[in-house]
Amino acid sequence: MAKFDVITIGSSTVDAFAQTDTKSVSVKKGKIQYPSGEKILLSDLKFTIGGGGTNTAVSFSRLGLKTAYLGRMGEHSNSSRVIFELKKDKIDTSLVVRGKGRTGYSIILDPKGHDRTVLAYKGSNDCLNINQIKLSKLNTNWIYFSSMLKEGFKTITKIADYAKKKGIKTAFNPSSYLAGKGKRYLSKMISKTDIIVMNKEEARMITRKQKIESMMKDLLKMGPELAVITNGDEGAFAYDGENLRQVKASKIKVLDTTGAGDSFTSAFVAGQIKGKTIEESLKMGMVNAQSVITKIGAKEGLLNVRDLNKLMKTKLCRITKKKI
Repeated sequence: MAKFDVITIGSSTVDAFAQTDTKSVSVKKGKIQYPSGEKILLSDLKFTIGGGGTNTAVSFSRLGLKTAYLGRMGEHSNSSRVIFELKKDKIDTSLVVRGKGRTGYSIILDPKGHDRTVLAYKGSNDCLNINQIKLSKLNTNWIYFSSMLKEGFKTITKIADYAKKKGIKTAFNPSSYLAGKGKRYLSKMISKTDIIVMNKEEARMITRKQKIESMMKDLLKMGPELAVITNGDEGAFAYDGENLRQVKASKIKVLDTTGAGDSFTSAFVAGQIKGKTIEESLKMGMVNAQSVITKIGAKEGLLNVRDLNKLMKTKLCRITKKKI
């Protein structure tokens, strides 16, 4: 019997949300502008933990799955903070690799709706090496891979190969950093993946296609059994090789989009781990994401099982299905 329902592998960060007086900044043509040479007072400063690996680990755990997190971080106070917060959410941290280097860090400037800007320092996240991991300890039914760069990407590709040989199911959510490297760079990783999830722009960069239908078909040709593409206000799409499903939700007031993608993807994959239908999983993802974007931070709005089930009954999420 597997020890874990799911292990998440990906980045961990300490996130600093820096809120300024709105009069100090301006937004023009999608860019936040700060006055040069001035000291700008902050109206609020909030610290949380983030990173695709820890965001999804917390989400999986709150949704009732026995979860472990695997990633690399430093040895000092920031890494201790990340581990402390993960343990509060009942996440196993025994697989964490700690060593020389600094834990990842992000500064989120003025996280108001879609106007946030993130300054990201990857630090030790990029240094996860396969030789630091005992593969036999990956005793799990599923592995969820978030985006990793440099040595970290080489490592998750090797772990995906191991998982395939051992019959461990996998899900992969590449970032724009990885998607920008193209299909050839990602082909081996995607070929070992059961569920591939990304946003429309990332899918366009990988497939070089413009339409959702074409993107989906191209992604499945690379190896996955199920492809999911998110597209902002249009909701999300899922394709299993036969039917294309789309979920839409009613409009809500957005406070901060940090972690929106992680919250959707983790809840969708959690649904699949639990044996839910694709339609049910899409709704789970949408409801979880809508909760997160009404709070500041990537984890503040992540739902537990009870609250998710309650909102699943009340939230109006329209789902359509067609063959392509």
